[in-house]
Amino acid sequence: MTRVRVEGFTISLDGYAAGPDQDLQNPLGVGGTELHQWLRPTRTFQGKVFGQEGGTTGVDDVFAARGFQNAGAWILGRNMFSPDRGDWPDKNWKGWWGDNPPYQVPAFILTHYARPSIEMEGGTTFHFITGGIREALDRAREAAGGKDIRIGGGADTIRQYLREGLIDELHIAISPVLLGRGEPLFEGLDLRALGYECVESVVSEKATHIILRRNTSSS
Repeated sequence: MTRVRVEGFTISLDGYAAGPDQDLQNPLGVGGTELHQWLRPTRTFQGKVFGQEGGTTGVDDVFAARGFQNAGAWILGRNMFSPDRGDWPDKNWKGWWGDNPPYQVPAFILTHYARPSIEMEGGTTFHFITGGIREALDRAREAAGGKDIRIGGGADTIRQYLREGLIDELHIAISPVLLGRGEPLFEGLDLRALGYECVESVVSEKATHIILRRNTSSS
């Protein structure tokens, strides 16, 4: 059965998923790259993003790797693809990751501005969805072919799906850094009332890994 999952989504100790003032030099906002000190050295990240062998193993890599298991489609917020706001000012922009993004399956971008799909190397095709989160989910289910759907962020996109009870499971990595300001992940949400509970907690040297799962029997 297709599940909707959040995997490897990192927040600071003070609850921010990204720093302020995102731009080309700061794709995760000012200070945001500090969040991912647990992820970047892992064998999974080095292989998926840079196509390189090697990297760290252990707890952090286990969580990084399982995020890609059985993923048949991704859903991403606009700023996970581009720093631009408003209508598309640069139609040559094809995402943060270069010609061969790490998704390797269809990826559906939430936006208010239509744009033709972009086929990339390695199996990734970006589709731009203007009809909201449920249209994106319907399209992703069809594309996933029975595999899972990964909600890749950002924070606002995850919050929208959480409010509607559409996410089955979340892996949140809590990084031991303070951002002070930025994009809070859980602001305005009552996760307990929405039916989520913590089912796993694992600590590594660089992060605390939390698994939240929605108890559908109580909803």
